[in-house]
Amino acid sequence: MFQRFSPTTLFAALAGLALLVSGCARPAAAKAPPPPAVTVTPVVRKDLPVYVEAVATVDGWANVDIRARVRGFLEKQHYQDGATVREGQLLFTVERSEYEAAAANARAALSRALAAQAHNKSQLERRRALAKVDGLSQQELEDAEAQARDADGQVEAARAQLKQAELNLSYTTIRAPLSGVAGLAQVRPGNLVGQDGPTLLTTVSQVDPVRVTFPLSEIDYVRAPDRLKRLAGRDLAWARRQFPRLDRGAAAEGGDPGVRLVLSDGSVYAHPGVVVAANRQVDATSGTIQLEALFPNPDHALRPGQYGRVRLRQEGAGANALAVPEKSLVQVQGTYSLAVVGPDSKVQLRPVKVGPSVGALRIVQSGVSEGERVVVEGLQAARDGATVTAKEAVTTASNDPAPAAGQGR
Repeated sequence: MFQRFSPTTLFAALAGLALLVSGCARPAAAKAPPPPAVTVTPVVRKDLPVYVEAVATVDGWANVDIRARVRGFLEKQHYQDGATVREGQLLFTVERSEYEAAAANARAALSRALAAQAHNKSQLERRRALAKVDGLSQQELEDAEAQARDADGQVEAARAQLKQAELNLSYTTIRAPLSGVAGLAQVRPGNLVGQDGPTLLTTVSQVDPVRVTFPLSEIDYVRAPDRLKRLAGRDLAWARRQFPRLDRGAAAEGGDPGVRLVLSDGSVYAHPGVVVAANRQVDATSGTIQLEALFPNPDHALRPGQYGRVRLRQEGAGANALAVPEKSLVQVQGTYSLAVVGPDSKVQLRPVKVGPSVGALRIVQSGVSEGERVVVEGLQAARDGATVTAKEAVTTASNDPAPAAGQGR
């Protein structure tokens, strides 16, 4: 016998069966996401070379203005603009005819004066002989003596005039007073020079070595007493003795590591230099003192008027310093912090006090300890108190604090 169900009962049974099936197919609750992954590196302690940089100006060791000292037409230029010249090399000539005539006239005047001197001298000797036998009055003897002295004076005056004439004649040939690079000529042949005073023709600069001047803060000057306050005796000869030592990578006399010059394109000049002088005073308006360094310039790559930056190592700075990668620092309104990952894998944002940068590293003066791990990649996920999955960073050459090749020691 089959039991008969009403339509209402059958619908209710089917609905219950559908609910049962849907309940069985419902998925389990979603799992929590894994902690974000970050890359960490330990805080290290090491000796780091810390440098001071200052804007520098390059100038020749000696710069000499070449001027026309006599009036006349510039006859010829004997060197090529911008060429290297030797000491004593002929640079310009001024028309000579006027000064040759003046010198000839002066020589003739001297000859006349010498003839008059000889005549008056013989006259004086005869009158002195006559005066001994009372054949000449005292007045006549005194007149002869005066004429002889006047003749001597005329000779001296004629010689001085001849010397001046020959000097003016010599000024018509203008030679290099030192070896160096001659600049562009300011006056071309055919122009009148020396009309209203000496006329600037060009400038010759001795550019090996070059003189580099730069300002140093008073604080950095005080911090380097041994290096910057014992400059006596550091002349050109001393500097030339140091250049080969610095090129070999050794220090100069007294342990001076030298200075480097960074050019306007960011490249570092191949040869180190040495500080040789400091100004007598600190500039009260800027709080800096002007220093002078010499750099070898054998290939004349450096020219007067160039700008660059002098890189000077700070003595005592960076020794046994704590350092972190520059990219691990979080800067907000002038304050710095580090995301420190503890042993429990939790992040702590910790404020720190930082010092100077050294390559890809930054000196940390307080706030962390050696060996603590700081986040270098994934800082966006490193929120304070968050749990993270930390992976050790791979050490690369970018973390090397040493300057690039040629940037100093």
